[in-house]
Amino acid sequence: MPGKTGKDRVRFGKFIVDDFGSEKYHTSLEVAPCFVLGGFGRGMVFFRYEDYSSKQLALKVTLLKVADLAFMVYVTNYLLIPRLLYRKRYFVFGVSFLLFIFAGSWLKIWLEGRLVHHPELFDILRRFRVLFYDNTIPHILLVSTGAAFRLILDYAAAQRRMAEMVRENAAAELNFLKSQINPHFVFNSLNSVYFLIDKQNTAARDSLEKFSDMLRYQLYECSAQEVSIEKEVGYLKDYISLQRLRRGDDCVIDLQLSPELKGFRIAPLLLIPFVENAFKHLSHYRNGKNTVRVRLEKENGSLQFHVNNTREEKTEREGGIGLRNVQRRLELLYPGRHSLVIGKLPDQFDIFLKLEI
Repeated sequence: MPGKTGKDRVRFGKFIVDDFGSEKYHTSLEVAPCFVLGGFGRGMVFFRYEDYSSKQLALKVTLLKVADLAFMVYVTNYLLIPRLLYRKRYFVFGVSFLLFIFAGSWLKIWLEGRLVHHPELFDILRRFRVLFYDNTIPHILLVSTGAAFRLILDYAAAQRRMAEMVRENAAAELNFLKSQINPHFVFNSLNSVYFLIDKQNTAARDSLEKFSDMLRYQLYECSAQEVSIEKEVGYLKDYISLQRLRRGDDCVIDLQLSPELKGFRIAPLLLIPFVENAFKHLSHYRNGKNTVRVRLEKENGSLQFHVNNTREEKTEREGGIGLRNVQRRLELLYPGRHSLVIGKLPDQFDIFLKLEI
């Protein structure tokens, strides 16, 4: 198709589909179940109104059926699929889906019997087979069709995210190669400086050693897609130690790390931009407290990260490129699995990040 660029084309199996992830395609998939249900309702009224004593009754029964079907599609797409199927709880999803369809079908049958004032026609015990094939089986097929729309839509979104991640990773790697320096030269130079420092000056030696560890972590560990939480916490502690030495008694730094921070992995350098931002925009009170508080803990299967710093009201630009970049990384790496709350008060700046791990 002329005029299409590479980013507008997505591979679906063996085929290339134009505009598969475009906004137009995205919107059409979202509204497709609505058209299906609307057509289903209109068809029921047009073809089967003679089955009822009046058109008004036929309309009421049709509205009941459409509402029941719409409710089942909505619960399946926005509750069962995200919370069970996408979390790989396949057996629980299958059982819950079937039980939910059965319950919705039989509830609709019961309400329809009351609505037409002939409950004996909808006696589940006596007419089980007929009602099962006329109601439950069609419900399973129709709700499954609605779920298929949701799965296709989510697949398209995932393909867009993956393509965007590939492009951004390639750009980042190219920028890294352009700016790369010889790490052996750097570490040899650091070792030379380390031995030039007087042995009595342990603070300077410790600081240089921490800086060397941080540089080594950035050069050799952060190229992986994920790193252990222990290494990320070690990098965080080294950075805060250097800030303690730099700030001295003018700054109160409170670092709290829970003992459960072990045995899982996260994206590298995901936490440090928030801490860097806190020190960058820290207040400079002479008669008051300049405080940075950092708390990192694991609770109920999620990683919770809280950073708070005092600020001066004249500081206007908290959160620059570093925070924008990390927000973008969170959207790409943890879609639907993170929440980030940024609070700004006249004298404080507060960040709370929650990751599902």
